Parts: sequence; structure tokens; C-alpha cells
Amino acid sequence: MQALCGISSNGLYDGGMKTGRPTDRKRPPFGERLYRLREQAGLTQAQIAEHLGISARAYAFWERESVSVKPEQIEQLAQILGVGVEDLLNGHGKKSRRGGPTGKVRRVFEDVNALPRSRQQRIVAVVEDMVTAARQASG
Repeated sequence: MQALCGISSNGLYDGGMKTGRPTDRKRPPFGERLYRLREQAGLTQAQIAEHLGISARAYAFWERESVSVKPEQIEQLAQILGVGVEDLLNGHGKKSRRGGPTGKVRRVFEDVNALPRSRQQRIVAVVEDMVTAARQASG
């Protein structure tokens, strides 16, 4: 069981854990909300850090420790996670999650949105053809 957590049989961390070092400490409330919302959005710490223009290590610290976050970063976080600022800060706001795809699918379509219109149209045509074929195969 320990090997699954990145702890070798001799009790030392072996670098095999994908989510960082294990800890017995409980996350602070803000860090717990960040973690929960990030998981719901299907994002990694590195992806959020990249959007914010900070290191993945700095973002990971936000999830583990009590931190002060700049107001503009709070707004960016809320947008990235698809929630309202109030929900991000205290967990009691209304979710402002937009309709449509989430997680990896949303990220791919955001990348497509940044392409020139002619390339977007080609990608949409391919996706539409694939969806049509999948519907016909399942129905």
C-alpha cells in the first residue's frame, strides 16, 4: 500500500507520487475550496498556475497553507474555476459556471477559439462529423 503513495518499503519518499508530498496536515478552508473546485473543473495545479502566471509550486502552496491572494488573482481564479468570487471566498455564493463542456474538452475548445476562423471551421466540421457518426453507431 505504501508503494502506491510514493513511499518505498524503507519509509522514504521515492518520487512516485503524482500529487506532491503526502501530509497529515489539514488544508485551511480557502485551500480546501481551491482544491475541491480545481478537481471539479478537471484542472491540475500546473494548469491553474500557468493561467495565473505563477509557478505550480506557488499555487500548490495556496492549497496547503493560509495565504494572502491579490484581488485580481481571486477574480482570475474564479473565472478559471467557473465559479463566482463569493463562492471562491466563502463557499456560499451562486456558481456562475457557464453552460457547455468542462475540464479537458473546455480547454481544447478554448484553444480552438484562439485559432483563425478558417481553422476553427475545419475543426468544427471534423468534430460534427465524428459526433454524427458516434450517434449513428450507438442508435
